[in-house]
Amino acid sequence: MTTARCPICTAPALPEHAPFCSRGCKDRDLLQWLGEGYRIPGPAADEEALDSLRNPD
Repeated sequence: MTTARCPICTAPALPEHAPFCSRGCKDRDLLQWLGEGYRIPGPAADEEALDSLRNPD
């Protein structure tokens, strides 16, 4: 049986913090998402549509 590893530091994952090993690694991962450190590829944004959302007249 293989032990699951923390995706941040590769220590063994703990059930209470799955899939991470600790609250610290869990928080580091969240901060990466919030700070745009991780990105999901997608189509380019339509700048005109974004402008109309920012400045509805």
